[in-house]
Amino acid sequence: MDISTGILLLIIGIIAGGYGTIVGAGGGFIFVPALLILLDTDPVIAAGSGLVIVLINAITGVFGYAKQKKVNYKTALTIGISALPGALLGVWLLQVYSSQYFYVIFATILAGLGIFLFYKNSTLQGKLFKSRAPVAATQAEPKVLNNSWFIPLGLVMGVLSSYLGIGGGWLLVPILIYLFKVPTHQAAATSILSLSLYSTVGVISHLYYSNIDWMIVAFGGVGVIIGANIGVKLSQRLPGKVVLQMLSVLLVVIGVRMYFQ
Repeated sequence: MDISTGILLLIIGIIAGGYGTIVGAGGGFIFVPALLILLDTDPVIAAGSGLVIVLINAITGVFGYAKQKKVNYKTALTIGISALPGALLGVWLLQVYSSQYFYVIFATILAGLGIFLFYKNSTLQGKLFKSRAPVAATQAEPKVLNNSWFIPLGLVMGVLSSYLGIGGGWLLVPILIYLFKVPTHQAAATSILSLSLYSTVGVISHLYYSNIDWMIVAFGGVGVIIGANIGVKLSQRLPGKVVLQMLSVLLVVIGVRMYFQ
C-alpha cells in the first residue's frame, strides 16, 4: 500500500469516525462504501476490514458517551448479547452468498432507510416530529421499552453487522427513536455500546476466515479514533433533529451511488 492510499484511508477514517459516532452507526456505513467505490476492494475483505473499523469506532465512542452519561446500559446489553449468534450467522452467510447482489442489498437498505428518515424530518413532517420529540426527550426510561423485543432485534442487528460490515447502528438508532421513543442522543450512545459487543464476535469470525486487510485497518483505525473523539464532543452541540438529518442524507447518497457499481 502506498502513502497516498494510506493518507486517504486516514482521512476517510476521521470522517467515518466522527460521523458514525454522532449518529450511533459506528462509521462502517461510510468506510465500507469508500473501500468498495474508491479502492475497488473485494466485498468480503471490505466487510471484514470494515467491521474491525466499526469495533474500534464503537469502543472509542463508548468511553466518550459514558462520561456524558447518555448510555442506557440495560437496553444496550440486551441487544448486544442477543446479537452475538446473529453476528456468527452473518459471517457464514457472507462466505456462502457473496456476489454482485452484495451491492444491491447494501444499496437498497441504505437508500430505503435514508428516504424514510429524510421524510420523517422534512418540513412536511416538521409538526409531527416536534409533537413527538418532547415525549421521547422527557422520558429517560419510556414505558414502551420492552426487553422481549430487543432480543429478536439484536439477532437481526448481528446478522446485518457481520454480513455488510457496517455495524447495524444505522438501523438500530431509528428503531430506538421511532418505535421505542428513546431520545436521539441516548439512542446513538446506546447503539454504540451494543455495537461494540456484537461487532467483536463478528470480527473474531472474520479473523477465522481471513477476511481482514490489516493495512486498511491500521490507517483507517487511527483516523477513526481521532474522528470518534471529535464526534463525541460535537454531539453535545447538535440537536437530535440535525443528527437524524445527517444520517438520512448520507444514507441516501451512499445508497444511490452504490447502485451504479
